[in-house]
Amino acid sequence: MSQPRVRFAPSPTGYLHVGGLRTCLFNYLFAKANGGTLILRFEDTDQSRKVEGAEENLLRSLSWAGIVFDEGPVQGGNFGPYVQSERLEIYKKEIDKLVGQGDAYPCFCTSEELEEMREKQLKAKRPTRYDGRCRKIKPEEAKARIEAGEPHTVRMKIIHSKGDYQVEDLIRGQVNFSPTQIDDQVLLKTDGFPTYHLASVVDDHYMGITHVIRGEEWLPSTPKHLQLYEYFGWTPPAFAHLPLLLNTDRSKLSKRQGDVATEDFRDKGFLPETLVNFVALLGWNPGDERELFTTEELIKEFSLERVGKAGSVFDYAKLEWMNQQWIKAKDLDPLLDLLAPYLPEAALALEKEKLKTMVALVRDSLTLLPNIGEKLALFLNDDPVLTDPELVTQLEDEGAKAVFRAFLEEVATYEYLDQTNFGALMKAVQIKSGQKGKGLWVPMRIAVTLVQHGPELPLVVEIFGKEKVIKMVKRALDY
Repeated sequence: MSQPRVRFAPSPTGYLHVGGLRTCLFNYLFAKANGGTLILRFEDTDQSRKVEGAEENLLRSLSWAGIVFDEGPVQGGNFGPYVQSERLEIYKKEIDKLVGQGDAYPCFCTSEELEEMREKQLKAKRPTRYDGRCRKIKPEEAKARIEAGEPHTVRMKIIHSKGDYQVEDLIRGQVNFSPTQIDDQVLLKTDGFPTYHLASVVDDHYMGITHVIRGEEWLPSTPKHLQLYEYFGWTPPAFAHLPLLLNTDRSKLSKRQGDVATEDFRDKGFLPETLVNFVALLGWNPGDERELFTTEELIKEFSLERVGKAGSVFDYAKLEWMNQQWIKAKDLDPLLDLLAPYLPEAALALEKEKLKTMVALVRDSLTLLPNIGEKLALFLNDDPVLTDPELVTQLEDEGAKAVFRAFLEEVATYEYLDQTNFGALMKAVQIKSGQKGKGLWVPMRIAVTLVQHGPELPLVVEIFGKEKVIKMVKRALDY
């Protein structure tokens, strides 16, 4: 394969949807895996939907995810401008060429006429599409009406006499579309801005795009785009349409059912490594059971041949599990930097080495960064109270009481407690109480940490110190 040129072309209409992140990531992985170039292009021709600050937000989200572009509005390049609203002269030149060739025509239909047309088609139970009535207007008449200032759009002509339109898709194979399924698409709006269909084709050609990797929702538009390439006499790029992202109920992933913005996941405490890893596996698989990949590993493994056709379910529980794995893999110093915005004041007041020890103890159970305060409460709360009735019941057991009494007798002979001498202490408690195994360790863990599962008890005891441990065991004995 010659060096590919691919693009991610979002509309600045708000946040970066995780589906958009997935599309961008697949373009990025494909480019890097094949020694190619990744371009960022803002498609802002629909001025009515443009949101102030959206471009900056998209750039922040993509930067957070670690995606680096080779060309774009920030980086520049030899094929700019990379913002469509700055390319209107190019579109005007190409639309004039189409009209002059007879491959496109002015359309003077008003919105009221189009709505009436649609209602009639619905009543007749026919597909709703433009009926081509302005095709019949002679060029001389159309020119006169334009010169008189009559508002108009420009539509392309779909050819109905050549049989099915065929799309060769790198993921789906050959997909056929009947001309009766396709209407004469608007290419230029009344405000002089092009629609997506014209602008994307023109830009992809001028920017030398070799592969268009985009969402499945654009597959029905591809025959129109191929027709435009034919009219212009240009060689089309290869197309690959990615499967939909789905909710667990198999509906299309949308904000109505939960978080879908990249920034939402960032703000909830997911690591960029997690989200990139997770969305890479939505529609693509490495061919084995591996689930955790660095970006470098994804680049090495990625190919479009392993992208599936079926929709991919966005499993939030799986995402949280994956975040836990990436947090566990973090070295303590960079992890502390990530946790800093979420640490309670009492933790920030500690010596760094002591805080690192605490974080090391809870790191493996940490699912989201903001949960660190809850996890460290074990160490920071001087007077914690057990509220779980099931755990209270276990402390009320006579065997547990025997453990606590034996512990308080034995610990009185120790000057201090740490992870080194705690084992010997518990051996003496075992002998004195007659309890061993779970009967010995579970009551002690619940008494000291107020949970049944958690960090290594000897390390917790060392951080607590003798005085606090005795206080906790005495309280447990009183249940």
